[in-house]
Parts: sequence; C-alpha cells; structure tokens
Amino acid sequence: MSDILAKAVEALNEKLDGADFPASAKFEIEGLGAIVLDANGARISDDETDVTLSADADVFQDILAGELNPTSAFMSGRLSVDGDMGTAMQLASVLA
Repeated sequence: MSDILAKAVEALNEKLDGADFPASAKFEIEGLGAIVLDANGARISDDETDVTLSADADVFQDILAGELNPTSAFMSGRLSVDGDMGTAMQLASVLA
C-alpha cells in the first residue's frame, strides 16, 4: 500500500468526519490505486461507486491540501469525472 494513499485516506476521513455524504465516490490516482468514499468514510478500495474521479497524484494531493479547487481542476481538464455529476459536486463541497 502506498504511503500517499494511506495519508490520503486519513486526511479524507478527517474531512468527512461529521459531513453528510450519503453517496459513494472513488478517486482513481494514476499509478497508485483508488480510494473509495461513502457513508462509512474513506478506504483504499476499487469498489463500484456512483462517481469516479481520476487524476494524477499531484492534482489529487493539491485538491486534498486545499490548494486546488476540484471544480477548477475539472474545468481545466486535470480531473476527469465519470458517473453522477451531482455526486461529484456534493463531494467537492464536502472537501472544500
């Protein structure tokens, strides 16, 4: 398991703590693996989800650090979204 993924799961669980996110989403990080977020929190997994967001490790880390807005990353082509766009927007507001 990648150190980056383990730290990302920890950071995502902190951001999700107390947040209302009833759907499921997956971050696919190029060359590293995937993280699933749902009502149970974040975990390293490749389960099926409502939406999949794909990016390279740098973009993903910038989003987690709050240095890059997920919507801006999507609009600039640095983040791709496959699935329910409403869920992706809801996740973006939880991570902000």
